[in-house]
Amino acid sequence: MASFSFGAGNAAKLARIPLYAVGRLVTLAIPRSRDEWVFGCGAGIGDGALALWQRVAADAHPALWLTGSESEAADASALGIPHIPRMSWRGFWRTARARVIVVTHGFGDVNRYAVSGAFVAQLWHGIPLKRIGLDSPETLRSSILPRSRLLRRALGAMYRGTARQIDLLPAASPLVRGRLESAFGLPDARVPVTGEPRVDVLSTGTPDERRERARAVLAHAGLSSLGDSRLVLYAPTWRDGEPDPAIPTPAQWGRLIDVLEARDAVLLVRSHPLGAGDYEPPFATDRVHPLGSSQLRDATPALPALSALVTDYSSMAFDASLVPLPVLFLAPDVEAYARRRGFYGRFSDVAGTDPGTTWDDIVAQLDTLLVDPMVREERIARAEELSARVHSYRDGENTARVYRAILNGAQLQRRVPEHRKSTA
Repeated sequence: MASFSFGAGNAAKLARIPLYAVGRLVTLAIPRSRDEWVFGCGAGIGDGALALWQRVAADAHPALWLTGSESEAADASALGIPHIPRMSWRGFWRTARARVIVVTHGFGDVNRYAVSGAFVAQLWHGIPLKRIGLDSPETLRSSILPRSRLLRRALGAMYRGTARQIDLLPAASPLVRGRLESAFGLPDARVPVTGEPRVDVLSTGTPDERRERARAVLAHAGLSSLGDSRLVLYAPTWRDGEPDPAIPTPAQWGRLIDVLEARDAVLLVRSHPLGAGDYEPPFATDRVHPLGSSQLRDATPALPALSALVTDYSSMAFDASLVPLPVLFLAPDVEAYARRRGFYGRFSDVAGTDPGTTWDDIVAQLDTLLVDPMVREERIARAEELSARVHSYRDGENTARVYRAILNGAQLQRRVPEHRKSTA
């Protein structure tokens, strides 16, 4: 089962209210620094936080990454990033002293008790298709008195109060901006259309350079033996603690692997880090490989190496549209998911009129996609049309725009490193 659900998470938030209150009082007494930055990311050392870190570090701002595990600390060390544990006294102190706090998932990416008073940049971690935050009833569920309307109103008030601490939430486009404003209860001024730093890697360099970088990313993740086989990524979204309903049957595994062998393709399976499901074929095969977050923290840089993406309600479909990459949608529980979580707009606006409901559907669509150039071009055209709707920028400069917006909002000066001054 999953390691997190909104019900359990909200119950934990309620239990931590006294700690938040103490943290608020302490941060009132601790002066913020002039320009120190702290970074955190719920998915590890990666995503938009890493892209922005590289820009901040290049300009020599004092900055520190707050890690949540030994593996994150090891990843930070490998990249030469100064780091300390976020849930430590040092983590609390450095968060309380920081002028700028950068997160991608929530305030728990850093030391959640020391955020008050800083300039907070919430980069988020993908364009939402499923409803999030205040727009989703799932967000306000609690394992404590789950039917209590009073408790749900209290949780809503807590979420709004927390969101009001966000000073900057970058949006990919005006369409996405409206979703984020609604989900976080923020005014226009705090949700500028800058593009997402996390996807700059998909717009930098030529298509061949991006493909070569992506193959190198996969090789570094332990998949160097794939050769020239075409790669298909399966990336289901998280179902709020429930098991994934799309696990193939043994017969479906057999049909899928037959197609992969016939078309010289490999399926990479990336279950959501918070999801549940067993995607191990019931027999030995070299046509299916796991690609979990322990192997590859951030899958976005690997997208240009793929021939197709299979997903359901994941924001990865929007990322893939920048490549552009053919996407097949497998949505066996779309009606139930729509009732429980909800979508922005209609699912068909993104998935089209032919999403699969079983692996048999997807195997047939994938086989056709891999052999028919016209079908492939039609799927790529769909991706390009989706990209035009949700991405205002494709110039690789999203990180630079977000960086300038933070400097302006936090009233910081852009630093010029000493080595640049000496060569000016």
